Order: sequence, then C-alpha cells, then structure tokens
Amino acid sequence: MPSKASTENNCYEGEQLASLLQSTKRGIELARCTDGNSLPEKIWLKQQFSIGVNDVTRVLERMRPCTELGKSAQLPPLISSTHRSPLVKLQAVLVASDTKPNWLTKHLPGLASSRGVPLIFVKDNKGGSLRLGELVKLKTAIAIGIKEKGNPINKIYEDIL
Repeated sequence: MPSKASTENNCYEGEQLASLLQSTKRGIELARCTDGNSLPEKIWLKQQFSIGVNDVTRVLERMRPCTELGKSAQLPPLISSTHRSPLVKLQAVLVASDTKPNWLTKHLPGLASSRGVPLIFVKDNKGGSLRLGELVKLKTAIAIGIKEKGNPINKIYEDIL
C-alpha cells in the first residue's frame, strides 16, 4: 500500500525537481509540435494547463468528487446552470511550496484529494513559484493543473505518478 506522502504530498526539489521540469518542458515542446503551431503559445498553454490558484480551484470544484467505488469521475457531467462549459479533468496539480501567505494554497490538498487528483509540491531555493512560472511563460505561478488531454505531457506525469 502506498504511503500517504507518496500519493498526496509528492515534494520535488533539487535534481529531482530539475529533472521533472526538464521532462515537462520536453513534453510541452513535443505536444506543441504534434498539435501544430496554429494557436499563439499563451492560448495553447491555457488549453493544456490550468494556470493559477483560482483557475486550478475552479477546475477542481467542477470535477466530480471521488466515491468509494471510484467510478463517479468517469460518469458524464450533469447538465446544470453551473456546468455550461465541458468538464475538464486534471491529471495532477503542481503547487509551489514557498507560497506566502500559505493560506492561498491551504485548500488545495483537501480539494484535490476529494477529486482523486495528486498534488506535486515544488520546492526550490530560488522559489518554486518562479520555476513553475517558467513552464507556462509567466514570471511566477503558484499552482498549475495539468489537464487530461492524452498528449506527451500527460504521458510524462503518468510515469511519475
């Protein structure tokens, strides 16, 4: 049985973090080439990732909670006034562990756990939020959700998780 730390609180730092980010960058480049370059890069990145605490929270809240059977996440979404857009599922959420104030991300572990989405904490001396921002061409990013799209980025995180 995997430990709670390995399923919920993966923390990457040092060489392990550098390897994870390099693999993710290669996955982004490969996925971008596969999709073609018809969209501007920032728009394309928004289709692959949920960027920022608010966006990650919104996507997680729209996902169905996992039940004991683990089947509810695979059921089609109910049609309601709150679910006008198609359901987007997150494969994993990257969270900067250096967030100040820490209450900005305090809700994410419980919310992600209730949806069956693993969290990966990014810890770096230079600042995890700076390292995450580099992935999505921003100065900083406190949280990034990886959307399930069936692309090379998802394959990288399948292997990690």
